[in-house]
Amino acid sequence: MTSTAIASLGLGITFGLMILLFIFRIVLTWYPQVDLTQMPFKLIALPTEPFLIPTRKLITPIGGVDITPIVWVGIFSLLREILLGQQGLLTMMGRY
Repeated sequence: MTSTAIASLGLGITFGLMILLFIFRIVLTWYPQVDLTQMPFKLIALPTEPFLIPTRKLITPIGGVDITPIVWVGIFSLLREILLGQQGLLTMMGRY
């Protein structure tokens, strides 16, 4: 396995996991009574909160709804496609 393939696999898993965590975070916003400091919700909050805190300073809630997790799902999906998609940068590098 080449180093590009290993990097692609690692990035693919990381991007996929982060997208999944942000989707869980979106679902958790529907339940405001959930305490994100308690297990198992803490496992979702810990990796996502460092991304959400600065983004919330830039993007205020719209109609009382925090859309920053949706923004991060889009960002990670875009990065995944640019780097690992069918014509992604790492995918094309691995072919040569």
